[in-house]
Amino acid sequence: MTQDLFSLAGRTACVTGASSGIGQSIATALVRAGAAVVGVARREAQLNDWVGDAQALGGRAAPHAADLSDLPGMAALAQQVSSVFGPPDILVNAAGLNPRKPADTVTAEEWQQTIDLNLTAPFLLAQALVPAMRAKGWGRIINIASLQSTRALPNGIAYGASKGGVAQLTRAMAQAWSGDGVTCNALAPGFFPTELTAPVFADAETSARNAAQTCTGRNGRLEDLVGPTIFLASPASEYVTGQILHVDGGFTAK
Repeated sequence: MTQDLFSLAGRTACVTGASSGIGQSIATALVRAGAAVVGVARREAQLNDWVGDAQALGGRAAPHAADLSDLPGMAALAQQVSSVFGPPDILVNAAGLNPRKPADTVTAEEWQQTIDLNLTAPFLLAQALVPAMRAKGWGRIINIASLQSTRALPNGIAYGASKGGVAQLTRAMAQAWSGDGVTCNALAPGFFPTELTAPVFADAETSARNAAQTCTGRNGRLEDLVGPTIFLASPASEYVTGQILHVDGGFTAK
């Protein structure tokens, strides 16, 4: 009975940003839990590598190469990913962009690209996929927020603005769709080693300082996201919606 609460057997999922980092880790976690997963990202070769690894685990996975900054293409993308294993029961919006530039040097184009990919694309893709979830009376949307949803960090003005928006988007999605059985929550990771955070981890002093800021005394490992992801994607979180779950070792508690 308890095990069934966390099973995703028979469920379908779409994960954006699945070619690397947090998105790929989440996509693999969903496959391991029994879901059939379509991974979406621009980099087709990396997606194909992930699919091979996922299938080696005995799971069902498929790649779909797409540019998520193509906002007018979101409705078509929703149709395309729905044609693989059926309309997704679970959507994870993990694709992201962080230009890491001082506020005085961020260009209008960089600002707009960050907002488009981190905030607008998740809304439009969810909007396109929700009708099928509503028809089934069951759905899970998981957005990826950030420490910068609530904290201002150096060189993060565009990213922080987009992730602050993701937190509020998550609450608004929950208000709009949870009455139809579609819950929406967000994971807010601390510092995890990914392509986006490579400049941070490349500086040993900065990395150590971030670890010391946590209650646990270390930075994140990608496997730390598995449990929270499965909880939010599964029947176990039936009465949880509109929440931002910080997976940060207690960074925001201090």
